[in-house]
Amino acid sequence: MSGTVQIDKARIDRTLADMVASGRAVGVSALVWQDGHEVYFGTAGQADREAERPMGRDTLAQIYSMTKPVTGVALMKLWEEGRFGLDDPLARYLPEFGQTQVFAGLDAAGQPVLRAPDRPVLVRDILRHTAGFGYGAGEDFPGSEWSRLDPLNPSHDLAEFGRRLAEVPLLLDPGREWRYSAAVDVQALLVEKLTGVPFETYVRQQIFEPLGMSQSGWSQPENRFARLAAMYQKGPDGQLERASEREQRGLNFDPDRRLTMGGAGIASTVDDYMRFARMLLNNGSLDGVTILRPSTVKLMATDQLDPRVTERSWLSSKGTGGFGIDLFVRTARPQDAAENRGAVGEYFWDGRASTLFWVDPVNRLTAVFFVQVVPFDGTLHRDLRRAIYGDAYQGPAGD
Repeated sequence: MSGTVQIDKARIDRTLADMVASGRAVGVSALVWQDGHEVYFGTAGQADREAERPMGRDTLAQIYSMTKPVTGVALMKLWEEGRFGLDDPLARYLPEFGQTQVFAGLDAAGQPVLRAPDRPVLVRDILRHTAGFGYGAGEDFPGSEWSRLDPLNPSHDLAEFGRRLAEVPLLLDPGREWRYSAAVDVQALLVEKLTGVPFETYVRQQIFEPLGMSQSGWSQPENRFARLAAMYQKGPDGQLERASEREQRGLNFDPDRRLTMGGAGIASTVDDYMRFARMLLNNGSLDGVTILRPSTVKLMATDQLDPRVTERSWLSSKGTGGFGIDLFVRTARPQDAAENRGAVGEYFWDGRASTLFWVDPVNRLTAVFFVQVVPFDGTLHRDLRRAIYGDAYQGPAGD
C-alpha cells in the first residue's frame, strides 16, 4: 500500500486500550492531524492511577527528549539570521570547548591518555550528535569524569554546565560516530550566548507564545501540578509502580532548579505540542505565524550523516534512516515486519518516558503520543504506528 493513509479510529482506540490492559502503560493519549484538521483524538487509562484521574486533553506530561526538536528550532532561527555558520568551530562562540580533549585509552600504567581532537567540534556536530560528547556516567574515564563534574546537575545554570562539560573528555574524535549526547544542551547554551537572553525566555518569546503554546515550558506554576500525568516505572516483577515525588516534580515544579536543559525538561499538553508539530508539517508556519523558513525545516528534516558514519549506536532501532537536526529522518521503506510503520521523508523524535511525535509530509499527517512510562518502551510506538498506518503500509520508495 502506498496511497494516502486512511485513519481507522476504532483500530487506534483498540490499540490504546490494549496498551493499558496489557500493563505496559497506566494512561495514554494520541492526537492525529491530517490534511489540515484533526482526524483522531483518543485516550485510555489514567493520568494518575492513585488519584483515579483519567487522561485528558488538558493533561500535562513531561516530554523529556521531545524537548530537543524545540531547541533545534530555536537555534536554527538564529542560523537564519546569520548569527553562526553550521561549519563554524563551536569554540568560536563557546571558547571553553576549544580546550576539550579526546580520551585515547589507557597507558601501560592504567592512566588515561588524552589528546587534542583531530579536528575541532563544529556547530554541525552538536546538531547531529557527532561531536563526541557523552551523556552521563559510565565505566570508562570520560564516564567517571562526567560523574565527578556532574554537568547536568539541575543546580547549575547553562554557563556552568558548559564549563563542566568542556572538561569531560570526548569519547571519540568529532564526526566519527553518531552518539546520543548532551550536545542539545550545548545548543541551548549557544542560544544564550548568541542572544544574551536566558534560553527558557528565548523559547517562550520566539516559539511558544507565537504558536499559542500557553501550557508548555520548563517552569510550570504550582497550580498546574494537579494536571501533571504521574510517572510510572517498571518494577522487578514487571508491574508499573509510581515513581518518587522527586521524579514527579523535579523537572518542572522545583523552585531551586537553575538548569534549563536543551535536551529535556519541557512539560506540555498534547494539543500544545501538536501546534509545534503542525508548524513543522506546514513548513515552518502556523495560523499566519512564521517560525522558520520552509528551506530551514527541509534542512532539519534531511539526513545529515555522512555514509561513512557507520557506527550509530541504537539509532537503527528507530527505523531505516539517518539523522537530521535533532530529528530522526526515514530514508527507506520498512525493511521487515518488525520495523515501525512509516513513510519515507517522515521525521520524528521521542522521549525518555515513551512519548513520541512524528511528521509525515507524504500523508500530510502529524501525530503526538503521550504516556509516562520508564524505562522507554518502543513497543508502544510500534503498536501506535501500526494502528495508524496498518500492518502492511510501505509508503513511497526511498533512495
